[in-house]
Amino acid sequence: MAGTRSGAALPRTIAMRGRDPHEAGRAATPLELLFDLTFVIAFGQAASELAHALAEGHVATGLIGFAFAMFAVCWAWVNFSWFTSAFDTDDWLFRVVTMVQMVGVLILALGLPRMFASLEHGAHLDNGIMVLGYVVMRLAMVFQWLRAARQCPEQRRTCLAYAAAITLAQVGWVFQMVLHLPVGTAFALAVPLILIEMAGPVLAERFGEGTPWHAHHIAERYGLLALIALGEGVIGTVATVSAIVEHQGWSLDALLVCVAGMGLTFGMWWVYFMLPSAVILHAHRQRAFVWGYGHMLIFAAIAATGAGLHVAALFIEAKAHVGGLATMLTVAVPVGLFLLLVYALYTYLMRVYDPLHGWLLAGTAAVVLLSVALAAAGVDMAKCLIVLMLAPVVTVVGYEGIGHRHKAEALGEGHA
Repeated sequence: MAGTRSGAALPRTIAMRGRDPHEAGRAATPLELLFDLTFVIAFGQAASELAHALAEGHVATGLIGFAFAMFAVCWAWVNFSWFTSAFDTDDWLFRVVTMVQMVGVLILALGLPRMFASLEHGAHLDNGIMVLGYVVMRLAMVFQWLRAARQCPEQRRTCLAYAAAITLAQVGWVFQMVLHLPVGTAFALAVPLILIEMAGPVLAERFGEGTPWHAHHIAERYGLLALIALGEGVIGTVATVSAIVEHQGWSLDALLVCVAGMGLTFGMWWVYFMLPSAVILHAHRQRAFVWGYGHMLIFAAIAATGAGLHVAALFIEAKAHVGGLATMLTVAVPVGLFLLLVYALYTYLMRVYDPLHGWLLAGTAAVVLLSVALAAAGVDMAKCLIVLMLAPVVTVVGYEGIGHRHKAEALGEGHA
């Protein structure tokens, strides 16, 4: 054919020059949404392992393993999301490297059961597969930062600092994995490695002008991961209802648990999206670190709530080795922690304390404590969950009643 040349040209890549942090209409890309789907598996595995540990009464090992797993899962997602907010080119090379990171997430998720089992039964921490998946994700991220350093001269020092911190931490994780250390020693070594991981972005952003992340885009990305974590609440609800139906058939308890589980999940969603994240981060970019790091605790609390609903299902099936009070605590504690964290993050972002929040938190605490007291008194689990469902409702009612006006006034008066 006329105009063709012999030999196929290689696909072109797009230089990573940094995105415009004031770009209008910036939204999550289909690739980012696809990337997030792998975290459905990771959250599900972590929550499932926590649920089984708590149902067996192994509280300490369950919480330690869950904390370790959630840090690895959330931290890898956080780093990817902030990078893409600043440098996403969506060319073929960026897509291929992202696919490698997705493979790493799945490997990490597959390694979680062995890690939890080693905490419960073994003298040595068996986190080899988990660490392998984590290192795959993080080394792919190093490649992305080095590419940005080469193609974006004005951000070179910042990008190289990110790459150096990540690389240093991965050397430590591989060292920990290869040595097959006792559980206590392995976690003692993990502490400085986690500190290196978390200090990396703080130090790197001090070089130059910082990365050009987009406030509205990053707020949307965090909201999307919150939705994925909330999916564990839906799964936990289905598991609990299924347990009741299997033992009792369709009954009032089954209906109550369905309403409670979905109402609790919906209420937590409603409360989360009251945060004025995008507006505040756009005006005050220096608040991003506390906001971003604090979200890892929020994601963990959401996923742990789903795990608690799984424990309730096992309790109803008479497969749990804990009583009604302990079962209720597995749901009530993460719900209360989630609500407290949202209020704390709201106050940090707005930089003003709203007295209304004190009353709403008091009402929330009363509801949570009532649900626990009912469980301690031997009240049916379904009825206790219905009471707990009202915990986020306290905030929703207060916010929809007068909280909106308070936030608008605070923003308008320049307190934020």
